[in-house]
Amino acid sequence: MSMTTNDPAVVDGDAFTVRRTITIAARPEKVWAAITEAEHIARWFPQAAVLDEVAVGASGTFIFDGYGAFPVRIEELDPPHVIAYRWGSDNSHAVPIDPERSTVFRFTLEPVDGGTRLTVVESGFETLADPRSSMEGNRGGWDAELDELVAYLEGGS
Repeated sequence: MSMTTNDPAVVDGDAFTVRRTITIAARPEKVWAAITEAEHIARWFPQAAVLDEVAVGASGTFIFDGYGAFPVRIEELDPPHVIAYRWGSDNSHAVPIDPERSTVFRFTLEPVDGGTRLTVVESGFETLADPRSSMEGNRGGWDAELDELVAYLEGGS
């Protein structure tokens, strides 16, 4: 069985957002677990993930090989439909996340025939030092990471 192929992420330079919508051949509850539970998140996104709990205001750290540890905080939660994380723009994980210099990535899940439609929208790039470069970098990042999510959930692992 071949993996689901999805369109790449797109940058909206006027709204300072990066958006990608994908379809995954997996039930919404499986997708929800993969984007909210640290042990699943670490299988497709960062190399390691720590989250206090799955609740608004809960904080944690996502650690990426070669990039360091990034602080994260859950900003919005509507299980099993919406979760939004704020993360720091750099890996100075010793400091609290500065809302004036950070972005929010928001996952929305929708059941569809044969699986789940997942949309991620990352916003707030206008707060960063180099919005264009950050949007372009994260556009490529969401392409790679969400393809890994599809492989993880469809690969029967």
